[in-house]
Amino acid sequence: MVTTAAELDAADPLARFRERFVGADTDLVYFDGNSLGRPVASAADRLGEFVRQEWGGRLIRGWDESWMELPTRLGDDLGRVTLGAAAGQTAVGDSTTVWLYKLMRAAVDHAVRTDPGRTEIVIDTDNFPTDRYVAEGIAAERGLTLRWIEVDTSTGVTADQLTDAVGECTALVVLNHVAYRSAWLADAPELTRIAHAAGALVLWDLCHSAGAVPVALDEWDADLAVGCTYKYLNGGPGSPAFGYVNTRLQGELTQPIQGWMGHADPFLMGPGYTPAPGMRRFISGTPPILGMVAMQSMLELVEEAGIDAIRAKSVALTSYAVELADATLPEVTLASPRDAALRGGHVTLHHDRMREVTARLWRRDVIPDYRDPGGLRIGLSPLSTSFDEVERGIAAVAEALR
Repeated sequence: MVTTAAELDAADPLARFRERFVGADTDLVYFDGNSLGRPVASAADRLGEFVRQEWGGRLIRGWDESWMELPTRLGDDLGRVTLGAAAGQTAVGDSTTVWLYKLMRAAVDHAVRTDPGRTEIVIDTDNFPTDRYVAEGIAAERGLTLRWIEVDTSTGVTADQLTDAVGECTALVVLNHVAYRSAWLADAPELTRIAHAAGALVLWDLCHSAGAVPVALDEWDADLAVGCTYKYLNGGPGSPAFGYVNTRLQGELTQPIQGWMGHADPFLMGPGYTPAPGMRRFISGTPPILGMVAMQSMLELVEEAGIDAIRAKSVALTSYAVELADATLPEVTLASPRDAALRGGHVTLHHDRMREVTARLWRRDVIPDYRDPGGLRIGLSPLSTSFDEVERGIAAVAEALR
């Protein structure tokens, strides 16, 4: 039976991808790929060529030749490779926070306009902070109520909990596909069905799943989704986020940040705003073109490897981390689902002194991250992480705890 790190790496069909990432050949243990992915080595050449050829060579002509369409063209690629979304429903640009605001606000405005009695946003207490903060702000702006689902920080929202929370007053449900703290993997098709049965729209936060866990937005009949590109999509610090709006809703929603790039004719420069048809209307300002360049390198690797194979490697990595923790960290408790089918791409280990452990590990080039209460989070990016790296990292955690 294959049990050692060396044997697991030798049997890994995706092991060949590791050498394509900057720094993967060093002794540093990187357990934070779900916060910031390693750079793809080819991105350096791609960025340099962009500066020399497209930016330096074509200058302002680049907008007419390709840049204007890049947010939706790259969005279509992202939808096809990682999101299970047909063309014309995804766009890249802005930050995660801005996309959350635009799509949450558009959704609740539509719901209230259609049915004034829909005055509630349903969201859980362990949803990512930005999602909660944006929802709080929109509720205050529109005179709405937040209905909180209380969840255990080691799990996530269940079907029974959502069924109890939604009703005829629900305008919008905001959910994480993979919980940022515990890695709980939500039953997205069932939760979407429950929200729709109550007459509500659903917004999925895909920040901790896009590029690591298969997503099927069209199959789920999802309404809206938002995600970032610097975690498992390796676009680099501050790389732009993406938004998804189901085709059936695009003509119904009014996006609240009306900028010139979402106008039907951006260069008309007319006195009033006329939204562009389709997904284009959800773009606001000038797209961050440079921030989209690096992500294309990772998207090509994801397509080459295949998202199902990436998920299989992710399950194997996190399962190995849990196995090692069980064997070598008796004083630590698992704060993530033990069943891999209920777990996303990371594992959280709990101990009261994990904040100190994390600081000690960083000083010796072992890089997890910390999340209260007492959680050391191990984010394993499947294409750039080896089983040997997991073994060395867990051994370093045990030493730091001692």
